[in-house]
Amino acid sequence: MSKDWEEILELLPHKFPFILVDKILEYKEGDYIKTLKNVSFNEPFFSGHFPDNPLMPGVLIIETVAQSGGLFIIKGYDDLVDKNALLVGVNKTKFIKEVRPGDQMIVEVKLRKRLGNVFVFQGAVFAGNEIVTETEIIISVN
Repeated sequence: MSKDWEEILELLPHKFPFILVDKILEYKEGDYIKTLKNVSFNEPFFSGHFPDNPLMPGVLIIETVAQSGGLFIIKGYDDLVDKNALLVGVNKTKFIKEVRPGDQMIVEVKLRKRLGNVFVFQGAVFAGNEIVTETEIIISVN
């Protein structure tokens, strides 16, 4: 029986310290994926962003959404498994609340449309029961 983190390590091309998805919570093929990221004070970026007021950088929140979208593609499209999924667009992004050490980010990524090997997703990130980020991401698979 595979553990969640083993599946993520197998599916994503990323390696430590750049894997930003800890667990797949839900997955519905062709529709959406919901993932979890535990935000620990031990994350390397907190030492510089910012030492006296640690905040998760927005670009890493977006990367967490992108990695979740990549997992959605890899899990649901066997013909694309051995290809590179690249983030090629970020649109309509809003950072509503901060993400801090101790937060658990729940990332919901819903497929909006597929045009060949280009996928457009709507992403929402929650910490607790509050939305922290909304975004649209575009991933191209080559």
